[in-house]
Amino acid sequence: MSRGRIWALVLRYTYVYRRSVLRILEIFFWPAVDLLVWGFLTLYLEQRERELPSGVTFLVGAVIFWDVIYRSQQGITISFLEDVWSRNLLNLFSAPVRVSEFVGATCVVGILKTVVVGLYLALLAFFLYRFNLLAVGPSLLPLFVNLLLMGWALGIATTALLLRWGQAAEALAWAVPLAIQPFAAVFYPVSALPSWLHPLAWAIPATHVFEGMRLALRGGSAWSHLLLATLLNFVYLALAGLLFSFLFSEARRKGLLVKIGTQ
Repeated sequence: MSRGRIWALVLRYTYVYRRSVLRILEIFFWPAVDLLVWGFLTLYLEQRERELPSGVTFLVGAVIFWDVIYRSQQGITISFLEDVWSRNLLNLFSAPVRVSEFVGATCVVGILKTVVVGLYLALLAFFLYRFNLLAVGPSLLPLFVNLLLMGWALGIATTALLLRWGQAAEALAWAVPLAIQPFAAVFYPVSALPSWLHPLAWAIPATHVFEGMRLALRGGSAWSHLLLATLLNFVYLALAGLLFSFLFSEARRKGLLVKIGTQ
């Protein structure tokens, strides 16, 4: 694996944003809209209740944390789709670029997007709602990293499916994380779900992260949840990597890369 080739790909995917102000605005606009909606809902609920109900103040934190998954997943899938849309896919894989270097570069793009938008939302939440993300404590960074890892796993798996089904399936880039959200206990605890959905919820790494975040904000310990989230993330990353490797080989063997690259 060449660091030089990875860095070249990272520059290629970030230069896209230099040429379009609208792309830059899109990165910041939708996260801000989500934060404003849930933030003002939180303020409304606080004003309506004499005593703050358990979990209400965690809505803003949940919005910020969920965006970590979404941005890291998008960093991989949208980078791939950029090459599809610009008819650059054939050029990319005709060059001496390994699959691992492509995946590594898109993961770096995901980190860059996630860090920039995360800091932006954290500052916005503090100035608008006096919500201090640092109140999560020392578990903040491990929680963040686990969400990043889950986003990568989703991004790699989604890109693998795009390789299989082509541009016709590009809606998966946005649909996959949203399909998981209702079961990941983002805005409510697992206990709010029907009991028959609990095994599914606990099998999602993000569920442990959000439950851990709520515990940490209450002054509890999130480390047991972090351990389970980390183990699950490693399993899903390995499975996503195997799926991507298999479907990429199949796409090459069947000539699907040519079809996708010229659609």
